[in-house]
Amino acid sequence: MTVPDFSKTSTFDYYLPKELIAQDPVEPRDSSRLLVLHKDSGTREHKIFRDIKDHLRKGDLLVLNDTRVIPARVPGIKKNSKAEVEIFFLSPAAEPNMWTALVRPGRKLKEGTHVQLGEDVEIVVGERLEDGVRNVYFAPSADPFAIIHKYGTTPLPHYITETHAEPERYQTVYSKPEKENSVASPTAGLHFTKELLKEIRTMGVDEAFVTLQVGLGTFRPVKTENLSEHIMHSELCEISNITARKIAETKMSGGRVIAVGTTVVRTLESFAMHYGEIRPGILDTRLFITPGFNFRVIDALITNYHLPKSTLLMLVSAFGGYDRIMEAYNEAVDLKYRFFSFGDSMFIC
Repeated sequence: MTVPDFSKTSTFDYYLPKELIAQDPVEPRDSSRLLVLHKDSGTREHKIFRDIKDHLRKGDLLVLNDTRVIPARVPGIKKNSKAEVEIFFLSPAAEPNMWTALVRPGRKLKEGTHVQLGEDVEIVVGERLEDGVRNVYFAPSADPFAIIHKYGTTPLPHYITETHAEPERYQTVYSKPEKENSVASPTAGLHFTKELLKEIRTMGVDEAFVTLQVGLGTFRPVKTENLSEHIMHSELCEISNITARKIAETKMSGGRVIAVGTTVVRTLESFAMHYGEIRPGILDTRLFITPGFNFRVIDALITNYHLPKSTLLMLVSAFGGYDRIMEAYNEAVDLKYRFFSFGDSMFIC
């Protein structure tokens, strides 16, 4: 029997027919399919997502990422030409009215290039940072958030090429307007409806929120075969006083901390690694979780199906066990589960 080499990106590859990549979400949200993987025994069950209630118990704590996606993808015109460009805004930078962004076509937009957004806004493309990221400058009097909202569209992943979904369908029902700071959705949470969350609360299952600003660290592909050469981009995460207290109380009482999505896993485990415990605060994380990682906080995980050779597949393999996860993925392919952001779900417990 061949022992998998967890230092190689190709170890985390699997076969996925293109037609299984979901282009539209199912309705209602909680009617998606759910594969329950019992990681100790390897037993798998096939359910509907709303059946998640059958696998939760009084005293459990659901931890959710309350971030909201900004309409980050903004078309523009290169000044003094008719060349169409795209500015993919990532996050505000240190200086006022400066943002980081991906720009296309990057090679033709040299430092100092002026780009027009709409009819009345002009920005300047600045210096190059790591992995193709650029600084972009607005006028001192500009309101960048207002401009992005006026001209931007929801940045759906590249593998969603034709969808009928409204932009709000790419937001979780519990996302908070004041936490609008991500360029991708924490998609494990897309399966919850407000009604389902209410039913879960009546069972004695509590909920708590963290915020991880989803950026390049989550969705940038791994471009190296040797994982030690992959650079994780920094992402900002935050834990409140009430969430830290609820996690401590859940652990003390013997309940399970259930992460809704990989962004929650990375937030909680980053704080545990940095401080030795879960405490309130804000942290920049570059945590890259691969098999062999020692999980200190989470006891179970709700997650979607992830891209081959992605950091997210590596994370779930670390938690659920590589062999068990790959067997579950292959079975999901055989049973024609729907994959990726608008696809089906898995509960690893």
